[in-house]
Amino acid sequence: MTFSPEGYYLLYSGFFVLSVLFSTMVNGLFLKFSRTLGIRQEENQNIIRWATTVKPSVGGFSFYILFLISATVYAIFRFSGQNEFNLPLVGLILSCSVGFLLGLADDAYNTVPSLKFAGQLLCAVILVASGIVIDLTESFSINALFTVGWVVGIMNSINMLDNMDGIAASVAAVIMIGCLAVLEVDHHFFSVQTFMMIGVIGGIVGFLIYNFNPAKLYMGDTGSQFLGVLLAGLSITLLWNHREPSVDGFQFKQLLIPSLSFVMPVMDTLTVFIHRLRRGQSPFVGGKDHTTHHLAYLGLADRQVFYVLIALSLVCNGLAVVVHYYFNYVSSPVTFLILASLIVLFIVLQFIYLKGKKAAPPMIKSETVTSKL
Repeated sequence: MTFSPEGYYLLYSGFFVLSVLFSTMVNGLFLKFSRTLGIRQEENQNIIRWATTVKPSVGGFSFYILFLISATVYAIFRFSGQNEFNLPLVGLILSCSVGFLLGLADDAYNTVPSLKFAGQLLCAVILVASGIVIDLTESFSINALFTVGWVVGIMNSINMLDNMDGIAASVAAVIMIGCLAVLEVDHHFFSVQTFMMIGVIGGIVGFLIYNFNPAKLYMGDTGSQFLGVLLAGLSITLLWNHREPSVDGFQFKQLLIPSLSFVMPVMDTLTVFIHRLRRGQSPFVGGKDHTTHHLAYLGLADRQVFYVLIALSLVCNGLAVVVHYYFNYVSSPVTFLILASLIVLFIVLQFIYLKGKKAAPPMIKSETVTSKL
């Protein structure tokens, strides 16, 4: 079945609206009937979450369901007339399914970190085996190892960013909107990736109705692990692998675009890891020492923290699209100015971390953290 460009946009718009309605309905039903799924023991909950009350962590179900529906709708309308087996698409769906089940098991049984890490490695290996690999060097082994590190890192980054109402889901939506803009700029907007992202973004919008501060439910690891592997897989194809064919070896563009798109989850994770290691504390434990928390310690309300992080994500993802589109025409000074801005932002986050640490309540400063991310 073929459509005019206007028909495609109308189809996407209709599918987005239906996705929002579906997500709103599913999350509302889960909120009504769920009692214990994703609700951890009280002593762990108070360490991991910013809020003091426990709530069901079922928001990830709507993301995954709409992800599968999106792939099905794409198959029905079949934008491409090709009938060959699409291994990367199958790998992405399988890897996201493993991520969803991994998060579901963690929400239901509070699994040990080693098992969670093994599941994340499996997600990464599936993507590599299906051909979704970051084309960084001429060595497949190096590219595969870098890809595994990227996938595991993003899955943990999204998971760690999910510590205050609405932020992780909204940042994930902003990243996918940036990816959609890249597809539009490249004239590849009519694709299965577009349908998937529109469906999941619609799911996020419906979820945010219940997750915006003050939240009634959380996405849990079910949502954060699924979103993490989905974003990692999509970013490899849409953000990492845009190389200039006439240039061999490492290309600065490959590093700059994903760094801009994932600026908040990556910088927050790096900041937390650095400071926990400096304290002699394992970085793989939970705690109220993220960028979001330190902004709150400095006096910002929860919603103000949300607005700050989303504004930064929007600006940086907009820059990523500009760099992608105008890269051949951007002079080196401008390119390095953007990189310098990222370095300055990272330094500012360290300053916020240290100032927030001093302003944190005494019970937070002396808290012994023993739970997971």
